[in-house]
Amino acid sequence: MSKPVILLGSGGHARVLLDMLRRLEIEILGIADPHRLPGSEHFGVRVLGDDSAIRAYAADGIALVNGIGSLPRDGGLRETLYQRCVAQGYRFQTVVDPRAFTASDVQLAEGVQVMAGVIIQAGTQIAKNCIVNSGAIVEHDCRIGRDVHIAPGAVLSGGVELGDKVHIGTGATIIQGIRIGAGSVVGAGSVVTRDVGCKQIVYPPRSHIQNLQQD
Repeated sequence: MSKPVILLGSGGHARVLLDMLRRLEIEILGIADPHRLPGSEHFGVRVLGDDSAIRAYAADGIALVNGIGSLPRDGGLRETLYQRCVAQGYRFQTVVDPRAFTASDVQLAEGVQVMAGVIIQAGTQIAKNCIVNSGAIVEHDCRIGRDVHIAPGAVLSGGVELGDKVHIGTGATIIQGIRIGAGSVVGAGSVVTRDVGCKQIVYPPRSHIQNLQQD
């Protein structure tokens, strides 16, 4: 049975997680967010205060859900929050939307979030504090490092390896057996056909915009 949870953050990603938690019938004690008024309600959930509000609860009596999203060059806000709370003795809930599919032997570490429509196939391992976002496909035997974001609609073919803190953009495709080094970014819509080193950026072909011809 899941422990009651506190949701950290109240932006768009947090709102999606809130819906997931309700679908999973997990008790939500409140939201912790420094940008909301303590005692108010947000999305129908009580605002407890800023992140320090979790200290009113024993670490062994609750779990946390990281509602901070992840984008390239955002300063690692999600990772920093995760590490700070873990250092205080708190643990993070692993959350899998009931509309996702995960094979029976998939390994999901602490704090992993698997959103609606995701498919994760056999033999895949995903490390701590990762997001596998809506409709992404992670094929068999992939290895995903910590603090990774696989954005909506991305496809990882079999045997792909992602280092820590990698961002795979919306709709990107990684062919089988590719390795992508820590801290790298694969832009939305990219097709990756060779290995990528650490802290590199893969750019997709640019879209061209022109005016429609008038009749």
